[in-house]
Amino acid sequence: MINIFNNFGDIQLDYEKIVSDVWEGLKKLHDLSDDVDISLILVNSEEIHRINNEYRHKDYVTDVISFEEHDEENYLGDIFVCIEKVYEQAKAYEHSEKREFAFLLCHGCLHLLGYDHMNEEEEKEMFAKQDELLEYIKYPKNIK
Repeated sequence: MINIFNNFGDIQLDYEKIVSDVWEGLKKLHDLSDDVDISLILVNSEEIHRINNEYRHKDYVTDVISFEEHDEENYLGDIFVCIEKVYEQAKAYEHSEKREFAFLLCHGCLHLLGYDHMNEEEEKEMFAKQDELLEYIKYPKNIK
């Protein structure tokens, strides 16, 4: 299950439906069981900037950050999504905010499942999994 913590406030999209869609896609395509947990924390630019700087030593606002959990059984970790970046990037990439939110959530979830993009080979594999998941849950690149 993906547990949602809205630290942002009023969000102008049906993020709960998107979270549910992503979870169903992950269960189907990655054989996750219902007893696995992920925390999704929705934040503003200031908060994600602070987290990025404090934990990753990167002094800028980013769109999504994942932290894997290794100590707790059945708990995969935390995903922080910057809602302001969702709005900004949806406009920049000319697709819907719901598609951008789904993309960032899928990206974060795949990190928690062990995928990465530190080199070209890893990036190709992770992005193919990401595209497969987004297509499966019907949030393809051109969705408006």
